[in-house]
Amino acid sequence: MSAICAEFHSLARRGTEHSFPFDRAHLPLNGIYVLFETGEEAHGGSRIVRVGTHTGDDQLPSRLVQHFVNENKDRSIFRKNIGRALLNKAADPFLAEWELDRTSRAARKRYGVEQQTAKRQAVEGDVTKYLQGHFRFVVLRVDDKSDRLTLESRIIGTVSGCDLCRPSTGWLGLSSPKEKIRQSGLWLVNELYKAPLTQADLQLLGTLLT
Repeated sequence: MSAICAEFHSLARRGTEHSFPFDRAHLPLNGIYVLFETGEEAHGGSRIVRVGTHTGDDQLPSRLVQHFVNENKDRSIFRKNIGRALLNKAADPFLAEWELDRTSRAARKRYGVEQQTAKRQAVEGDVTKYLQGHFRFVVLRVDDKSDRLTLESRIIGTVSGCDLCRPSTGWLGLSSPKEKIRQSGLWLVNELYKAPLTQADLQLLGTLLT
């Protein structure tokens, strides 16, 4: 597992790195994004801390904008997880409110009208600042949805199952209230420890790197 993970890290680092502000016109419409975070290293270089994709056709640039730009935690689980860690690290009781998702009518009826709008907006701003200041990403162009989801799962399975991909002692994710994030060293809770990449997958991914 560690050998395949090292190979994939080496492959990913050969891709074109994007950071904020990124140009949507330079991104493929469909694909998988692989994120690196400042201060995190493994296998002799930058450590992968998140892998993601999208389900709708031609939505990769929009998905990345939802993470890096649009200040709405309920449209980006990545944003929500960063906010969770920031709030938990600060022992901020607003964490309980941050967990609520009022997107649906049923949820708004259940939780009532938001009472701390200014506080939520402030936290969203902190999340945006952290994301834009600490993350870079590379992209693998994968046009078929089924292929995207399969490869995403195998990449996550590879990185999460690697004993050498461990977070630094200062990694923000260690302050997450989500045990899976703390244990895996990834900003993820799904697809962890599943089937890893094969050598055939690695060869294919090498042709998909943008």
